[in-house]
Amino acid sequence: MDKEKRILLVDDEPDFIQLMKFWLESKGYSVITAGDGEVAIDLAKKEELDIILIDLRMPKMDGVEAIKKIREFDKNVPIIVISAYVDDPKTAEAMKYGISGIFCKHKDFQEGLSLLESALRVHKNLKRNS
Repeated sequence: MDKEKRILLVDDEPDFIQLMKFWLESKGYSVITAGDGEVAIDLAKKEELDIILIDLRMPKMDGVEAIKKIREFDKNVPIIVISAYVDDPKTAEAMKYGISGIFCKHKDFQEGLSLLESALRVHKNLKRNS
């Protein structure tokens, strides 16, 4: 990796956050975590992020509402939705705000890594061509 990519990982399940953070850091990524949508918005405003991984179903503020608010001040950061449900109706709602993909919690992390790397490549190419 040319420079360490910064990921914001947002989920209300501490066990999932801990496992995913450890795994992503073992792949060379720098990971910042948030347990809800409100904290995610604050971090997205303050931090220079390369990508956001965000759960759809969280207390306080769900992922769709957080994505909507993040898009008000950052239209370009790639966002991948994390969902425990393959056919979650909230994913269709999230797509309206320009997400880069959906990672199902029950899938292999390697599949999530492929999606993440693909979104980062596309974003890098878009930045280079603009």
